[in-house]
Amino acid sequence: MATANISESIPFYDVFGYYEWTLTLADPRTKGWPMVDSAMPTFVCVCIYLFIVWIGPKIMRDRKPFDLTTFLVPYNLAMALLNLYICLQLFVGSTMRRYSYICEPCRQSFDSAELRIVNAVWWYYFSKLLEFSDTFFFILRKKDNQPSFLHVYHHSTMFSFWWIGVKWVPSGSTFLPAMVNSFIHVLMYTYYALAALGLHMNRYLWWKKHLTILQLIQFTILMIISLTDIITGCEFPLWMLYTLIGYMLSFIVLFGNFYAHAYLKGRPIQRVGITCMDMGAIKKDD
Repeated sequence: MATANISESIPFYDVFGYYEWTLTLADPRTKGWPMVDSAMPTFVCVCIYLFIVWIGPKIMRDRKPFDLTTFLVPYNLAMALLNLYICLQLFVGSTMRRYSYICEPCRQSFDSAELRIVNAVWWYYFSKLLEFSDTFFFILRKKDNQPSFLHVYHHSTMFSFWWIGVKWVPSGSTFLPAMVNSFIHVLMYTYYALAALGLHMNRYLWWKKHLTILQLIQFTILMIISLTDIITGCEFPLWMLYTLIGYMLSFIVLFGNFYAHAYLKGRPIQRVGITCMDMGAIKKDD
């Protein structure tokens, strides 16, 4: 009887009960916000995304690729501006609250500067839903080599993990990865907007590989900070720190592999004065 009473009073013995228990620990500041209260909207969106990734190339197989140039430029500029807004809001809010870049506990404060951070973190989460469009554009343009495992893994998991962030820890040390990543996305979407203008912009896009380097530096620094927080006993949820370490490690491996294949293995071609893009242009002209 004692065992039965314990199992009934502690919801750890079944998955749904555990989930219901975790909801009681959610941050009250984001309660009622769009797509936050339940995991179902995020889960459904990810499932739809993965289904389109699977069915899209099959539908486009016998169709001509769409020319989306006139749409891609404003889309990428809009995404760059959204990420700039998020980055600035997080920077201003964290500066006003004198946040530490190493360890900042998540305090459920309703201070205006704190709510600025919480609001920016929600927009960062929502931006990951908008970024699903990156994949859809690749599919419509029949760029079948672009939606790689890294691409799909990155898009689907970022949206999922940041629902967790905005639900339970939408402030404190959560601000740093969102702020840094938003800054990098400003550069990335600016690059995409310029690239969408046409081949004549290629001479100005020499810095593409440096975006990957910045991402790798970002992942490494965030992983080191999380390890430091665990060692020093930072008052930030341990489960979040361990999750971040594992997640950053996966990105370091995947992005590192991408960098090695995309740039290091291409150096012999570049030494003779012909880049991969030049070869593609020559082949097209032929």
